[in-house]
Amino acid sequence: MKIAAIETVVVNAVFRNWIFVKVLTDQPGLHGWGKATVEWKTRVVVGAIEDLTPLILGEDPLRIEHVVRRMTQLSFWPLGTVGLSAASGIEQALWDIKGKALGVPVWQLLGDRVRDRVRVYTHLYCGDAQRRAPQDVEPFCEAVAETLALGYDAIKLGVVSYTGHAAPLPSVCSVERLALRLRETVGEGVDLMFDSHGRPDSVEAARAYVDALAPIRPLSVEEPIQPGYPAALADLARRVDCPLTTGERLFTSPEYAELAALRAVTFVQPDLSHCLGFSGGRRIAAIAEAAQIGICPHNPIGPVAGAVALQFEVATPGFVI
Repeated sequence: MKIAAIETVVVNAVFRNWIFVKVLTDQPGLHGWGKATVEWKTRVVVGAIEDLTPLILGEDPLRIEHVVRRMTQLSFWPLGTVGLSAASGIEQALWDIKGKALGVPVWQLLGDRVRDRVRVYTHLYCGDAQRRAPQDVEPFCEAVAETLALGYDAIKLGVVSYTGHAAPLPSVCSVERLALRLRETVGEGVDLMFDSHGRPDSVEAARAYVDALAPIRPLSVEEPIQPGYPAALADLARRVDCPLTTGERLFTSPEYAELAALRAVTFVQPDLSHCLGFSGGRRIAAIAEAAQIGICPHNPIGPVAGAVALQFEVATPGFVI
């Protein structure tokens, strides 16, 4: 069996484009799908997939690690966000092909399932954009309650504004008031997660917001500072009473190994559409497990990425949500 061609299909999903990757083999009808979306980078990701294609045409799609190494090593330059995402979409499609060729689900190829159910969370769902504003406490809490009524018992919210090196006290107090009202609204049976997207510019500013959220016992606060500063993140983790997490914008095993060595987070969030798919995700999961860090795979980019994450989560012992 050989890789015969690689195609991309771009679908507009309003807020972002979805980039589907289709790897075709020389066996009629046997192909696989993957996902290589990088928000607002559509043309360059499609181009990166086209650049990687000559490196792997004619290779055996069942030799997944071999194909991955050809994409990473023969590219010479580090692939970076765009290149790794392109390679991830191709890698995912190879597992799809292998599962189809062998007649088994991918989770069985990953070592079989370790759970029968996978816990999921959602983001705030609301048609009225004005009700999303965290400064408007009651409408925001109403939107959270309506979202949870869809059947979820965990939700992730963005409540921290862009700030400088010092967090403005009115903003911190606003977050604190909202957090207390949110916990009153949802009760103790719902996990609340907060994503800062690295908006605070310093550890001290981040600490002010994390301290404001800590009293309601959130499951985690994500990216309290910008990624790429593991020592600073570890310093913050030692100074707050709240689980921290990161990983949406980290893609390689060494990055996660440094987080683990510093005990900088409670959970890691690799995105399988950016971190070399199942191959990279399994390496990251092993690093996390060795450091007793939970794994919460990240996925905001559509149905194929969701299916990929589900296969991974079913077979990964350290999975949390």
